[in-house]
Amino acid sequence: MKRWGEAEDPRRRWLIQALAMGAFSGAGLEALGQVLGSAPSKLPAGKSVYRVNGQVLINGQNANTESKVGAGSTIQTGRNGEIVYAVGESAFILRADSQVVIETPPDSVFVSGIKLLTGKLLSVFPSRRPVQLTTRIASIGIRGTGVYMESDPEQTYFCTCYGVADVSATNDPESKETVAAKHHDKPLYILGNEPKGKNIRPAPFVNHTDQELMLIETLVGRQPPFVFPKSDYTGPRRGY
Repeated sequence: MKRWGEAEDPRRRWLIQALAMGAFSGAGLEALGQVLGSAPSKLPAGKSVYRVNGQVLINGQNANTESKVGAGSTIQTGRNGEIVYAVGESAFILRADSQVVIETPPDSVFVSGIKLLTGKLLSVFPSRRPVQLTTRIASIGIRGTGVYMESDPEQTYFCTCYGVADVSATNDPESKETVAAKHHDKPLYILGNEPKGKNIRPAPFVNHTDQELMLIETLVGRQPPFVFPKSDYTGPRRGY
């Protein structure tokens, strides 16, 4: 699976380094604000978008930090695009070359479903609400979970970063698995064309970081359940 890394910039590398050093208070917050335009904190009520890089469309319109994301919104990123955003108590990083549809119940701001049509998405969700995640070949039920997904026509990559996920292959009811994870314990590939019962396989940890999870949890006023930095964390980090 191709490693994503086409929308990097110095501000973003600085942010990840600052996150790793715990720069979320006092002078650290002020410095982040000077570099990024706004320090990482819970988004104000009514605000959806924290940051946009490159080409990003929301419902077919060019996105900016004043754009709104909500029920039925479709977000699409170009080759060098990325968007960091929140809907209700859920928050996301959508990578380059990706398209996602957001589902919410009528008259509600809470996310009930995410359709990742193509590309790569990091997400965090509140503990008390179930959410259904779908790709072309996978269906995943979660509650109170941080997850990372990559969707392409041949396979879905899925990491339960923390929480519980019920994973199944859309066209193979015999391929299903429940994952209870504390810290990226069991990434999976979900396939579409293998024999019955063989469409879920172990996968490596790829293309997302604890620092990014910290960022998007911060945008909705939470912290990840793991302690960071961890001296025993040996998973690969993205090359900032």
